[in-house]
Amino acid sequence: MHIAEILRQPGPRISFEFFPPRTQEASEQLFSAIKELMPLRPAYVSVTYGAGGSARSLTHDLVVRIQKETNLSVVSHLTCVGHSRSQMREILGRYRTSGIMNVLALRGDTPRQSDGPLLTEFAQAADLLRFIKEEQPEMGIGVAGFPEGHPETPNRLKEMEYLKSKVEAGADYICTQMFFDNRDFFDFRERCELAGIRIPIIAGIMPITTRAGMERMAGLALGVRYPARLLKAIERCENDDQVARVGIHWATEQVLDLLDQGVRGIHFYTLNRSRPTLAIHRALGLADAALLKDQI
Repeated sequence: MHIAEILRQPGPRISFEFFPPRTQEASEQLFSAIKELMPLRPAYVSVTYGAGGSARSLTHDLVVRIQKETNLSVVSHLTCVGHSRSQMREILGRYRTSGIMNVLALRGDTPRQSDGPLLTEFAQAADLLRFIKEEQPEMGIGVAGFPEGHPETPNRLKEMEYLKSKVEAGADYICTQMFFDNRDFFDFRERCELAGIRIPIIAGIMPITTRAGMERMAGLALGVRYPARLLKAIERCENDDQVARVGIHWATEQVLDLLDQGVRGIHFYTLNRSRPTLAIHRALGLADAALLKDQI
């Protein structure tokens, strides 16, 4: 089912994101997490794509396995950096053959270790969108949104112009990057409205679970802004168990507020773990307590 069709159903939709495991052990751990999360009945799940397409075969293998071994709708990330049109045509054909009918179209990041400029025949995600519509017009396509602002587009008026160009190229919905202050999301949603962007907007949520993970997210290319109140709460923690409790509580409060304000969907960045997401659902009253025994 296309994600656009799912989002037209009554009520907010919940979805999860995973990244491709690089070892057999990690693969089995991931599928264990997926099985633990399935009783929460996600509307769909998505699988990320490495910088410059470095993990594209792993992504393909994972989405196909999820497609075959579960009843979940799957969205595969697809980046245009480092890909020619012929390579992209082949990738889309493989997805079509495997029954994958939903992608998240992204420009993508350049790999940190690169011998030089990467070949790409798509300057922006909008170019990739138009190509997908030409090659596989029946595919559902999502795009990314940046509530805190796109890191490479400080001009926020231009940011909206670029986002609208992706919508006009055929995007069905927007899934945002993670954010930790809901005011950023609500402001982003209002600016989309002012720009004439009417497609559904899904809010991306990632609970903090460790100090190291928090620092790592702050150092990513997309950047992360932590509210002072959250930083103060983390500072009071003596260990990562306490950090996880603070992070899960914060994310739960975010989700409650978002649901109250009529968000179309919540997309949980799981980092291939089930426990934080299960704990948030328990706090929200959306999961059977029996599913959550010893989860946190």
